[in-house]
Amino acid sequence: MSKKNKKPRPGPETLELPLCGVDSHAHLDMRDSEADEDGRELPDDLEEVLRAAKNAGVARVGNVFLGPEAYERGRGLFAAHPEVFFILGIHPTDALHYTPERLEKMRAAFLADPRLRAVGEIGLDYYWDDAPPEAQEPALRAQLGLARDLGLPPVIHCRDAEAETLRILDDEGFAGRALLWHCFGAGPELAEAVLARGWTVSIPGPVTYRKNDELRAAVAMIPLERMLVETDSPYLAPEPWRGKRNHPALAAFTAAAVAEIKGLAPEEVWRATGQNALRFFRLDNS
Repeated sequence: MSKKNKKPRPGPETLELPLCGVDSHAHLDMRDSEADEDGRELPDDLEEVLRAAKNAGVARVGNVFLGPEAYERGRGLFAAHPEVFFILGIHPTDALHYTPERLEKMRAAFLADPRLRAVGEIGLDYYWDDAPPEAQEPALRAQLGLARDLGLPPVIHCRDAEAETLRILDDEGFAGRALLWHCFGAGPELAEAVLARGWTVSIPGPVTYRKNDELRAAVAMIPLERMLVETDSPYLAPEPWRGKRNHPALAAFTAAAVAEIKGLAPEEVWRATGQNALRFFRLDNS
């Protein structure tokens, strides 16, 4: 007996979105979750990934470098791709390796490279046990200080540490300042706390997952003007590509899910979140 042919997954270009979307957070200098510990294994399909993004309507991509070493190693990948802007920070799971010297390397990079538009992803992560809380907090506070000194927004990673993250951000005076809560995955209560402080929220692929009712409820109440979309690629691919390697083109499906929740046309969400990203990161519109 022959196997049933599986229905092919639709490509993001089938949504026919205009070339104005922004994937606000991707890790294109990482091959995938199986990359070696130092992140030295670089993608061999970057051109294909960026071509697919453009075909799906993605005009700009924010590439996040996890530490100054990753930035030095990977920035050259994008020399021929001005549509990619940069974000740089020491991830909370790497906090045991935070040093003032690494912070100064980051400061020098930001001062020298106008493609660096935000400090991140930084924050607290109590889900993984790579670094204890007592190491994560000083690393976060130091990088928030760097963001303040540079006049750039921080991009916050928070997992299982919401109350502590809000406490530190309040202590450091970030209420009312430009700040992006990356990969928002919680419900309306945290969304209200983030919005009350004047911050922006980035919505990832899991908004497309069945039974993700809390996130859907949050998306329904977050104003569109305070929202970006992201892939966090190569992780968290949206439906209908869940379980596969994520890449910027698939942000189109996230925008379509947001549009469905809000009762809007996908193109309206795509244009609005793209414009929001250009404003937030102070990017030109070319």
